[in-house]
Amino acid sequence: MLNLKLPDQYDTGMSIRETEVAIKLIKDFFERELSEALALTRVSAPLFVSPDSGLNDNLNGIERPVTFGIKELDDAPVEIVHSLAKWKRMALKRYGFCKGEGLYTDMNAIRRDEDTDNLHSIYVDQWDWEKIIGKEERTIDTLKTVVNQIYEVLKRTEMYVASFYPQIKPVLPKHITFVTTAELEDRYCGLTTKERERQIVKEHGAVFLMGIGGALRNGKPHDGRAPDYDDWTLNGDIIVDYPMLDTALELSSMGIRVDAKALRAQLEIAGCMERAELPFQKALLNNELPDTIGGGIGQSRICMFFLRRAHIGEVQASIWPEETIRLCEEHNIHLL
Repeated sequence: MLNLKLPDQYDTGMSIRETEVAIKLIKDFFERELSEALALTRVSAPLFVSPDSGLNDNLNGIERPVTFGIKELDDAPVEIVHSLAKWKRMALKRYGFCKGEGLYTDMNAIRRDEDTDNLHSIYVDQWDWEKIIGKEERTIDTLKTVVNQIYEVLKRTEMYVASFYPQIKPVLPKHITFVTTAELEDRYCGLTTKERERQIVKEHGAVFLMGIGGALRNGKPHDGRAPDYDDWTLNGDIIVDYPMLDTALELSSMGIRVDAKALRAQLEIAGCMERAELPFQKALLNNELPDTIGGGIGQSRICMFFLRRAHIGEVQASIWPEETIRLCEEHNIHLL
């Protein structure tokens, strides 16, 4: 069954070609501003990795990676990445980055088990970034500082887009609000986690929701997080209000990464201690990798938000059910 919202009297005021121009304008500006704000260097990144490297993002642990064999390696399997959360940390060490320096890259993924709707596609494109911090910087204050830096880039981008397209009115609040998943559980105990997010962003406009992955008082996490990259006590999502679809729109997931202690604890909680024997996880447990903070920022998500689009397929090329394509066309939603 389709999970699709179709706004009435929808009109973007742009042709598809004009939309493509606007997408590039947004991506170029945001990428430049982000790299300057966080002192990041652009690097190349893999589209696929070996399953036994431990580098692929396991997401919630149930998603199937796209896998194929390579002829030159006797048909050994490789996986399309789900994200580059772990690869970036290895790259920072290998490329000789120092404390206070970081990298970013274009990450493209295929998430074959994604349930598609206005916001979700099987094709994922984001800026993956990672930055080295000191052991003493593994704190909530460090996390909040970086979130504020990214939020300022988002606000500048919105003003930049509005200067080219007068129909786009800035809506981001002056400041982003910080709230924990535990606070949301206390405040909206009768609601689902997504309903809680919707309520809090309706109130504040933009929030950073902290503490995702660990169990709440009800024994369940607010949302799933792999146990071997984010520290569940030092992570979160940037979420904004999106009245176009009457929803909370996640633009970025990020956090301070696990150290050896946090990794061991989270692997035990998740019941997957066997991952401790994989190369990436073993290097972390042996304290061979730098302490870092990092995340992913959705490229199509921010284009959708800044251009006030009803469907993510208006700002990226992907595959959709025939019924989705038909209904979108009937409602003036032009998928790429």
